[in-house]
Parts: sequence; structure tokens; C-alpha cells
Amino acid sequence: MNREELLNRISIKPDVCFGKPCIQGRRIWVSLILDMLANGMKNDEIIKEYDLSEEDILACIAYGAEMARERYVDIPAAGGK
Repeated sequence: MNREELLNRISIKPDVCFGKPCIQGRRIWVSLILDMLANGMKNDEIIKEYDLSEEDILACIAYGAEMARERYVDIPAAGGK
């Protein structure tokens, strides 16, 4: 699957989940999947828990990558003062 096909698996609808990006046809936030991955949960665990596909996980990662190109998150410098 290419990037465009993956991104088509994500939907944003104002009347679904407060307009947050979700996996198409589901009420599962992209941010939830990304948080679980960041906390060390494995793809197969997420797929089993939420009845998703590998492509759904990849779509969330692709969406996160697109957002990172557009936005910046302030992260404190190491040993910051």
C-alpha cells in the first residue's frame, strides 16, 4: 500500500469522535493507536485487542508522519534549564 492508500483509511468527520482522526468506519482514534505503539504495545497486540488490520496500524503511523511535517511539539531540552 502506498501513502495515499494508507491515508484514505483515516477519516475525520465533525460528528464522529469530536472530529478527531479515526480509522475509517471505526471510532478508534489515530492518537490512541500511536500512544499504544509509543508505550511499547506490539502491532499484533493492538490488532487483536481492537480487531484491526496491519494496514490500519500503518495508516495511523502514516497520518502521524504527515502531522509531524506540519506541526511541532515543544520538547524540553535534555538536562534542560
